[in-house]
Amino acid sequence: MATTRTAAAHWEGSLMEGAGQVELQSSGIGTFSVSWPARAEAPNGQTSPEELIAAAHSTCYSMALSHGLAQAGTPPTSIDTTANVTFQPGTGITGIALSVVGNVPGITAEQFEEAAQAAKAGCPVSQALSAVPITLETSFTG
Repeated sequence: MATTRTAAAHWEGSLMEGAGQVELQSSGIGTFSVSWPARAEAPNGQTSPEELIAAAHSTCYSMALSHGLAQAGTPPTSIDTTANVTFQPGTGITGIALSVVGNVPGITAEQFEEAAQAAKAGCPVSQALSAVPITLETSFTG
């Protein structure tokens, strides 16, 4: 069954001087302030499209890797993923660096690396973001 999730943004003013808010409507868990300085400089308590992309990507990737490992008969104890989305003003999003630490009993570091790479290829968010380079660094705790 297909699902649709909704967020809505409201912006006032020009790009450089204006500001806005993004509301996570489907979940209702919050409304977050956004501004150009928060996007291109320091966050200062606000979010950005790139941070929201990083949240989506790290979550989706963790879910994809967990599923792949469980399907192979070796469910993880834990998967911790960080996504760093780089934004260059005037250029756009220039890359995404995923870093994952997995605790998966019963497999080797090489098997974890193989599963991690497969999850990167199969993750729906990775696929949606394939227009930019995506790197993956893995750590395995056994």
